[in-house]
Amino acid sequence: MLFNSLTFLIFFAITLIGYFLIPKKARYLWLLAASYYFYASWNLRYVLLLLSTTVISYATALFLERFSERAKAKALTLTVCLSLNLGLLCYFKYFGFLAQTLQKVLTKLGTGAGISVPEILLPMGISFYLFQSMGYAIDVYRGTVKAEKNPLRFALFLSFFPQLVAGPIERAERLGPQLRNMDQIKVWDAKRIQKGALIMLYGYFMKMIIADRAAIIVDTVFDPVTYGNYTGFTVWVAAILFSIQIYCDFAGYTYIAIGAAKVMGFDLMQNFRAPYLSRSVKEFWDRWHISLSKWFRDYLYFPLGGSRKGKVRKYINIMIVFLLSGLWHGAGWHFVFWGGMHGILRVLEEVCTPFYEKHLAKWFHDSFAARTVKRIVVFLFVTAAWVAFRASGIRQTFDLWKSMLKPFNPWVLVDRSLYGLGLDEKDFRVLVLAILFMILVDLAIHWKKSLSDAILAQPLWFRWLVFYVGIAVILIFGIYGAQYQATEFIYFQF
Repeated sequence: MLFNSLTFLIFFAITLIGYFLIPKKARYLWLLAASYYFYASWNLRYVLLLLSTTVISYATALFLERFSERAKAKALTLTVCLSLNLGLLCYFKYFGFLAQTLQKVLTKLGTGAGISVPEILLPMGISFYLFQSMGYAIDVYRGTVKAEKNPLRFALFLSFFPQLVAGPIERAERLGPQLRNMDQIKVWDAKRIQKGALIMLYGYFMKMIIADRAAIIVDTVFDPVTYGNYTGFTVWVAAILFSIQIYCDFAGYTYIAIGAAKVMGFDLMQNFRAPYLSRSVKEFWDRWHISLSKWFRDYLYFPLGGSRKGKVRKYINIMIVFLLSGLWHGAGWHFVFWGGMHGILRVLEEVCTPFYEKHLAKWFHDSFAARTVKRIVVFLFVTAAWVAFRASGIRQTFDLWKSMLKPFNPWVLVDRSLYGLGLDEKDFRVLVLAILFMILVDLAIHWKKSLSDAILAQPLWFRWLVFYVGIAVILIFGIYGAQYQATEFIYFQF
């Protein structure tokens, strides 16, 4: 059940009606049923996996509190919990990848040993709810949160449908109290509902007008069979559009999730904060997929020692985090390579910062020009790295990088050849205008201005005008006629 489908809108409307009408004490049961129905709509077998990790983490938390004075028992209990959850993740997400890698190695060694690569269906959103589950168990182990005694309420914490499939990866300390106190949520809060609807509307705009439209050009240029036909600035345009596509696709999902939760009275954490306005790789990861970055920081980087065990160990820890982050994103060496690129540049930033501050900072003072140059450099690096993320493998990545370096053909930007990549001139112009609007919104986010609050501060007629115009724009420019089919969000595969 895709967010950008009519089926979801009907489901969400029914869920809202029931949520607002049933007795307050039974709200969490209604949301639990709705969340499991939402997940079962993808594949009924997925529900068994979700139930398994729910039972494992719920029981673990209770045992951890029971063994609160027995350090070894607590450590063993947590180890078993993490091992079971990671075992599920590795089997469903990485077993086929490892078998395929081993098969290639044995073939090159000429052993003649044949290994059949199993076809394992990847459960939707498995990386997200398993990470949320493990984070909860670790928090209980550390004593930062109390174990949830109500199994059904805990099941809702892991399955809450707005953020179940692609995040944000919530923490028990944030979402838990909201779920326990949902009977105190005001049934009808017009401003809250309007704000949630505005946030959802912007999410649909990012996904259906920008991401889905940009994907047409990206898919054309990055096609594993025909990518060699494109060179120079054409590849650069496709790479930049993929940077925009993956941002609008993932952030679009997140905004829809945050807005849907807001309509019901829940506050999910911010997951993006204008990432392409970053002036360093560190800042980029402070702004991109914030819930995952914080998860790796709190549950991996700090336990590894963080920066407390010397500079060399700090750099090693950074590389471990980024390599595993790359692997989290996908079962392929090009994902690991992509994570390694970010890790290497992140380490170089740490190594070069003292020299920069001592010798170069005076030449690059905090001026508009200096900030702009830094943002352009970081964006170009991130875009080049996204090529490795989008490519079908490392070989295609290097082929595309070579194509980006030659020939020097900037005239493709004005000779109308870009209109032959899947979008006609009208749709290309719509894409450019939509991207410009998205940049304005990101600038407002960067300046810590809330456009939704500004709109809601206007008279009633203006607010309704914004809603109607927004819906009309999405219906006109976000749906491509009778052949339109709701496209899956990119991060669903992770």
